[in-house]
Amino acid sequence: MAQEPLSLDRALASFTERWSPRIVTTVNDYDVRVAKVEGEHVWHVHDHTDEFFLVLDGELHLLLREPSGERTAVLPKGSVFTVPRGTEHKPCAPVPTALLLFEPTGTSTVGDRHDEVPAHVDETTGHALG
Repeated sequence: MAQEPLSLDRALASFTERWSPRIVTTVNDYDVRVAKVEGEHVWHVHDHTDEFFLVLDGELHLLLREPSGERTAVLPKGSVFTVPRGTEHKPCAPVPTALLLFEPTGTSTVGDRHDEVPAHVDETTGHALG
């Protein structure tokens, strides 16, 4: 089946839910997801995969628990960051933010281990773009 170009702006305009990513395409065994986020996610860790973030709009703060201690990586619009596998992290967005994520198909939004998932966070492996 032939692939057609996809507007990320249109994809993001097609849903309103926060912390509930949509799969826009796949690359080999990876999903490319877009998400709207605001407020806090949940502390979690992906044991077997890195997690790639690209900030399309807004600003993302990634709280990280690393062997050297805790730190916060601040990602303004246009920034990329990869959280290494096994690193506990908590994404937070002080303003409405749009993200592009690159993860192996089937990767849970709350990782392999996590704190209690708040009601505003969708525990999913990504939704089809609707």
